[in-house]
Amino acid sequence: MRLTNGFDISSSALTAQRLRMDVISSNIANADTTRAKFVNGKWVPYTRKLVSFETKAQPTFAQTLQSAMADGTGEGVRVSKIFDDNAPLKQVYNPTHPDADENGFVMMPNVDVLKEMVDMISATRSYEANVTALNASKAMITKALEIGK
Repeated sequence: MRLTNGFDISSSALTAQRLRMDVISSNIANADTTRAKFVNGKWVPYTRKLVSFETKAQPTFAQTLQSAMADGTGEGVRVSKIFDDNAPLKQVYNPTHPDADENGFVMMPNVDVLKEMVDMISATRSYEANVTALNASKAMITKALEIGK
């Protein structure tokens, strides 16, 4: 086991959570965007984006068990994909909106700002936890180096 293994794991998690926060920020910024893409001659509203994480390495169960028994270290995390939420778009009655149909309804993005804020708090707390783990690893290495004094 390397001394800096904890740094590698925490830094990969910090990078992944930062990207998650960026995607959430994009969702909030586009919560009212009715013209995100031009598809088949029609404007389509913005679609909420989600982030999926996975471990950096994709070992088999046996490899994971053997690695855990040998040195107890992890591989870290990475963003596997950013994908569109398949929840239906919201239909809002607003006949004065420029994108309203003949019945006065406007198709709005499937972004719920309240959900996004909860996700942002979760991502922020995860980021903070990884910073704490990184600082703990740094403190342990510093104390280990002081043993020889």
